[in-house]
Amino acid sequence: MSSPSEQRPPVIRAEGLSKDYRVGRNVVHALRNVDLSVERGEFVAIVGASGSGKSTLMNLLGCLDTPTEGRYRLDGALVSRLSRDQRALVRNRKLGFVFQSFNLLPRATSLKNVMLPLLYAGIVGKPAERLAYEALNQVGLGDRARHRPLELSGGQQQRVALARALVLNPAVLLLDEPLGALDAKLRKALQIELKALQEEVGITFIYVTHDQEEALTMSDRLAVMSNGRIEQIGSPVEVYEEPSTAYVADFLGVSNMMRGTGDGHGRVQIGDFQLIAGRGESGAEGRVRVVVRPERVHLDEHGTTGENRIPGMVERVLYVGATIQVIVHLAHGETLQAWMQNRGGGPPWAQGTPVSVHLPPDAVRVLVDDTDAGEEDAAASGRQEGELAQR
Repeated sequence: MSSPSEQRPPVIRAEGLSKDYRVGRNVVHALRNVDLSVERGEFVAIVGASGSGKSTLMNLLGCLDTPTEGRYRLDGALVSRLSRDQRALVRNRKLGFVFQSFNLLPRATSLKNVMLPLLYAGIVGKPAERLAYEALNQVGLGDRARHRPLELSGGQQQRVALARALVLNPAVLLLDEPLGALDAKLRKALQIELKALQEEVGITFIYVTHDQEEALTMSDRLAVMSNGRIEQIGSPVEVYEEPSTAYVADFLGVSNMMRGTGDGHGRVQIGDFQLIAGRGESGAEGRVRVVVRPERVHLDEHGTTGENRIPGMVERVLYVGATIQVIVHLAHGETLQAWMQNRGGGPPWAQGTPVSVHLPPDAVRVLVDDTDAGEEDAAASGRQEGELAQR
């Protein structure tokens, strides 16, 4: 076993990265004091709303731009202050890129497309063909080497683009919405393939996506960005189950968020009802937010008694195939969602049915409410209405 001094440093280490852009007389703070450390072989996903800074961060990590402030080390070398030509050399030697638009040459075969980075690196002839074939075999397309892009499916074109990025064995592969142009069924299949390939080749993946399920499914760690900052970074389970802020809870997946008052002893008052909170800052006192994921909400017959129950009325029932989603209007005036597995036989609750809503203590997470509640509620309400309309 190697000693700490013998262990290799993280393949990516960013410290205090900030990026400002001048637009007319205004300065836009696209990235603000971001710290990020990525170990070799990790799969890190970056998610966030439009304008959150994830593309700016990707540009800096990919040596496509330089930070206004901060330092960035790639594979142990300080690269944050390199010239444009020096950054180009680093990109060619250390980085691979896969984008939503595959950028394949339409008249070139799969083999020729994969050979392009090798030609730029001065590798030609039989050695280049051998490496390109190996990369195509890695992604399961060795038998499509002589096919042109128009002769391939969308998923196969994506894999050619991936082979092209892998052919020089980069230290880090940066992927920006690589599955975004594919249909939903194919995208899910390729998520599994891509994660398996990453584990097989052992290359570090930095993966930007707007698809939250994709990020949860594939990553070892995921970072949620907002307003140019990383709000939270951790394993998918940590970030989903233990969101550190109301923004993360609301952005990642679907959350029921209600305003309440903490008593400082693990209880929260919501309207005329009191809940025992078993997670988060349960000892908080004063204004708080209560977060409960919809899959943890239980609906029972009206009149069922016990702790952590609020009476309500079924407002809407949504059939979504594998799940049934029930919208409930609570007695104190707020609305929440309950999700349950579809076990056949149709929805168990009809619109207008009175119910007893049970929120188990270990599902109730408390966050200190230090935000502008009115603006937050309006934004969350708009997002929920949009999600329901799409369904």
